[in-house]
Amino acid sequence: MQDPAWTSVIPPLLAIVLAIATRQVILSLSIGIWTGAWLLGAGNPLAAVPQAIEAVIHVFSDAGDTRVLVFTLVIGGLIATIEKMGGVRGFIHLLQDRSWVTGPARAQWLAFGVGVVVFIESNITLLIAGAVSRPLFDRFKISREKLAYIIDATSAPICVLIPFNAWGAVIVSLLSSSGVSQPIDVFLGAILLNFYALAAVLVCAIVIWKDLDFGPMRSAQKRTRDGELLWPNATPMVDPSLMAAEQERRLPGDSAGLMLWPISALVVSMPLGLYITGEGDLTAGSGSTSVLWAVLIALAVAWLLVLVRRQANLEMLMQLFLKGAGGLLPVAIILLFSLALGDIANDLGTGVYVAQVAQESIPNILLLPILFLLSAVIAFSIGSSWGTFAIMIPLAMQLVGALDFNASVFLAAVLSGSVFGDHASPISDTTVVASMAAATDHIDHVRTQLPYALVSAALATIAFFIAGFVLL
Repeated sequence: MQDPAWTSVIPPLLAIVLAIATRQVILSLSIGIWTGAWLLGAGNPLAAVPQAIEAVIHVFSDAGDTRVLVFTLVIGGLIATIEKMGGVRGFIHLLQDRSWVTGPARAQWLAFGVGVVVFIESNITLLIAGAVSRPLFDRFKISREKLAYIIDATSAPICVLIPFNAWGAVIVSLLSSSGVSQPIDVFLGAILLNFYALAAVLVCAIVIWKDLDFGPMRSAQKRTRDGELLWPNATPMVDPSLMAAEQERRLPGDSAGLMLWPISALVVSMPLGLYITGEGDLTAGSGSTSVLWAVLIALAVAWLLVLVRRQANLEMLMQLFLKGAGGLLPVAIILLFSLALGDIANDLGTGVYVAQVAQESIPNILLLPILFLLSAVIAFSIGSSWGTFAIMIPLAMQLVGALDFNASVFLAAVLSGSVFGDHASPISDTTVVASMAAATDHIDHVRTQLPYALVSAALATIAFFIAGFVLL
């Protein structure tokens, strides 16, 4: 590693600025990689191009990084199989056919409960919770904006707290590639320190419990009680006629088991894999190996159920798998490029230089709030919590290594900020899907949700100030 200089911050900083300005995360990361290769090689910019390409290829020399990239594609195939073969519809019908909801409070708790229980992937959480709860919210005259808020507040904030899903696998991989020796321990330690995610879920529960409506949400609730589902000029994200048809659609092969059994296999297999790879010690196990095993087992269970039910043959399943894997290919590429940028930043000594500057000019008590807010700004601007993870986790872990601080609380600050920015951003995919799942106007959802998100963010900022005082 070269002696760290101010130029070492240029590649990640350039990637961040370009991602915010252009919202093109992959292109921004690639320019950051090229710039880093140029600085490392001290040659001309054209000579840095093949070095940048080699930096990306070098990522595959690490077995753990390669396993997570493969996992990302496999989870896409698993999600596509569960959705296409009727697992999601079957689960929706199972919940709708039970006479559990007898009033507006129970309708809201049902949406909240589904968001907490279905944690395999944030967008699936949103679609299931929205499809199950939307007719009940309309029946009991609860605004669709409130439905969108509830399911949005229990999708990403819940997923980021669970180590046994796609989010956990990505986070553990980024930690491992950043040189963290016990990534599972660091992630588990960050769960109770992930103040925004915890605050978002807690605030949502209090809002339901106390029936709290403030800001634009109060107006939306009054409008709905007066018999108007949407504002006069609102444009719902889903055509109401298509939405009604989807609610009535039932196919012979629909079965909740096609969703519940693979997810159960995934959840059980993950700790089992950690136990096996850690030779009896869960915390010493390989996270990347365990999560790849788990998702492959879940996929095998889903395929077995489909074949036993004669819903599809192997050729159809393989085509469906490839289509689902292709859906997550952009995510895999973002991860690949971020890992390469992290390697280059490590060679340049970016973390060491930033740590030196921080130690000299920033009080320790401010480090966590600044990291939280910086991650939030990036995620809000690019509309992606995963993209922000990829940029900020390697940088935060280099900072931890140089300053010898608690890695879990630094990780928690990045995760919290990323989820807050994603939660509040109008261009975030989860925000868009929440509007679609609730069949409400997208801008109305953003406007009504923002006050609640800001309350949670204020609580998280205060908590990180206190954590900085106590832990650093």
